[in-house]
Amino acid sequence: MTIRAFVGLLIASVLPLLAHEGEHTGPEEVQHKAEALLALLNEEQKAVVSFALNDDERENWHYVPLDRAGLLLKALDEKQKDAVQELLGSSLSAQGQATARDVIRLEEQLYERSGNSDYRDPGKYSVAIFGTPSTEQPWGWRFEGHHLSLNFTIVDEKVALTTPFFFGTNPAETREGDLKGLRPLGKIEDAARELANEMHMAGKHVRYTNEAPHEILTGQDRTAQPLAGEGVAYVDLEEKFQKSLLALVKQVAENQRPEFLSVSADDLAQATFAWAGDFGKGEPHYFRVQTPEFLIEYANTQNNANHAHLVWRDFDGDFGRDVLGEHLKNDH
Repeated sequence: MTIRAFVGLLIASVLPLLAHEGEHTGPEEVQHKAEALLALLNEEQKAVVSFALNDDERENWHYVPLDRAGLLLKALDEKQKDAVQELLGSSLSAQGQATARDVIRLEEQLYERSGNSDYRDPGKYSVAIFGTPSTEQPWGWRFEGHHLSLNFTIVDEKVALTTPFFFGTNPAETREGDLKGLRPLGKIEDAARELANEMHMAGKHVRYTNEAPHEILTGQDRTAQPLAGEGVAYVDLEEKFQKSLLALVKQVAENQRPEFLSVSADDLAQATFAWAGDFGKGEPHYFRVQTPEFLIEYANTQNNANHAHLVWRDFDGDFGRDVLGEHLKNDH
């Protein structure tokens, strides 16, 4: 199966999930899909895809185009790629699958425009499994490549964790060709801009600087540190702004399955919302939503403000650190 065919499979797989909205798979389903993938691999492939849960590679996450550990898509046959898609389908929401699909579609476009440069090879998206899929012991898995890093930690049959997760798009808006009009992160960007602009017009100090940073500030750090509390506090906002900010955060969270990641107003009680740069569409900008527990960052500044990065970090819980620590404490 070609990478183009794999993207086509992603497209097709989204449709039944949309048709069955509200039906949840759960951690056990993710486990079964991971086991199904492993069953299709030969011993050499299993050795490449498998790592201990505490392996240093577990937190070696990146979103730039580079060679990655794990099993590459281009090394898989058709049935194995089908199994990867089944695993993705069990781990992401329909929206998340669609976003991942579009990221890969854009990477394929960059690959073709580069003259099939190895640097842009979409076959380099990789799969890695950390630990042994089980309901008895924690384990995790990762799907990663340029502009895409999806990290899952399964603790037991009830608990699954999903951070850090990252989506990037270049271009942020496709303005020509077969994909003209494609904006994988466009709804999130538009909602944030509208909210920030309305707050600004209402006299709120949501914009903390006129110059947007070049990149998300936490970068590819293994451990995200809280950023300065610029912007406006959720508790100081009128109800209409509070509702809009909650809706924005939910839009980002909805890339994950709802039983894996959900957000309520209570989660934003200590949140701040900050904007940097211009409010006009097509101008360099950055925003973040930060609470004591998690951070969402979005930057669209590169490539003349047509190259976007979105990340969700959990200060204590990235890679399941907090829950795994508690699990080990209770286990001994």
